[in-house]
Amino acid sequence: MPVKPGALAEGSDPNPAGSATRIPAPESRPRGTVYGVLFAIGLVHLFNDSMQAVIPAIMPILQDSMSLSYGQLGWILFAINFTASIMQPVIGLFADKRPTPSLLPIAMASTLTGMLLLAYAPSYAAVIVAVIFVGLGSAAFHPEGSRVSHMAAGPRRGLAQSIFQVGGNAGQSLAPLLTRLIFIPLGQFGAIWFTGLAALGIVIQLFIARWYGRTLKAAAHAKKTAVRTALSPQARKRILSAMTLLLLLVFVRSWYVTSVGSYYAFYLRDVFGVSIADAQIYVFLFLAAGAVGTLLGGPLADRFGKRNVLFASMLLAAPLTLALPYANLTWTGILLTLIGFILLSSFSVSVVYAQMLIPGRIGAVSGLVTGLAFGMGGIGGLVLGSWMDAAGVAAVMRFCSFLPLLGVLTFLLPSDRKLNAWARENGAEV
Repeated sequence: MPVKPGALAEGSDPNPAGSATRIPAPESRPRGTVYGVLFAIGLVHLFNDSMQAVIPAIMPILQDSMSLSYGQLGWILFAINFTASIMQPVIGLFADKRPTPSLLPIAMASTLTGMLLLAYAPSYAAVIVAVIFVGLGSAAFHPEGSRVSHMAAGPRRGLAQSIFQVGGNAGQSLAPLLTRLIFIPLGQFGAIWFTGLAALGIVIQLFIARWYGRTLKAAAHAKKTAVRTALSPQARKRILSAMTLLLLLVFVRSWYVTSVGSYYAFYLRDVFGVSIADAQIYVFLFLAAGAVGTLLGGPLADRFGKRNVLFASMLLAAPLTLALPYANLTWTGILLTLIGFILLSSFSVSVVYAQMLIPGRIGAVSGLVTGLAFGMGGIGGLVLGSWMDAAGVAAVMRFCSFLPLLGVLTFLLPSDRKLNAWARENGAEV
């Protein structure tokens, strides 16, 4: 049975052999929700992901100016997303053991470097190097940013993660507008404007890092020890099964979002004869609705349960994605808006659910889930782009419409009540 801190008799052994493992108490958070910090980290998330959105936004320009194939465009997506996905869990694991507030401004400095290189990149290889710098900045930012959000959440974890994630999804939703308003008229050099955005992000990150450091010091002064029963093989197995199902959801969502966010403009051009500039409006509807869904998904999960929101997002999106390839242009805009709202409502919820599944590993778990989303998006961009070269855009889009059906399997995820029971069994924070 888990023992509460302070419940042991004076002089007794808090870790009798073979019964329990002594571990640090879960990192303490402010009792109330610190909205100022949440909105600040959400704003920086918007900056970070809007600069990351420059990469898919500039792809039509690069395709024309450098005569790139869909496969080469896929490698650009792969470079940024795979870089971010590989490094995020590693940085998150490091941050769990040694939280490092200075990583926040350093991450934004890496992104600034990438934007500067991208503006002046003379070749395809130079573009790849530039997007790797942007990917590294994203990898360093997300685990520590998610930890800051967790520490400032108080009792409202779903809402806090939604505020943090909506900044990112709102930034990503700007990609089609960036193509239309900046890169079509200005070309590749338009990326130079985002160095100013990165500089502002560094300034805000310095203030957040100071709050983060003070909070860590306060937590260290109040640190206690707790006793948690070592996980049994059965407990490890059920956690692994649940995490596998959750990652299936991340896979399905990432591939579908990549298909729409990166390639749907080409589909509209080829099928409906819409210009690339006008096609960006439809992609924006999908991504902007997704940002709104992300904001509402967390509070809904706090009210109705994380597992229920995860499952509902897949169940309700599936029939709409299946209908999309057969819609006319008007209904395409309507369906894209509904799909974006419903599908991405589970984005922040999947991170909080993973944190509940493996409590005490905030950075590593956040890095794993969001990193996998980037990684799967990168692999999806590479695979789908190469496939489009061979089969055409329309055929690949019809295939992608079936992906949300796989996500319905998330109904098999353990309920929130069961996750809380597992946490209590192992003496973790509920």
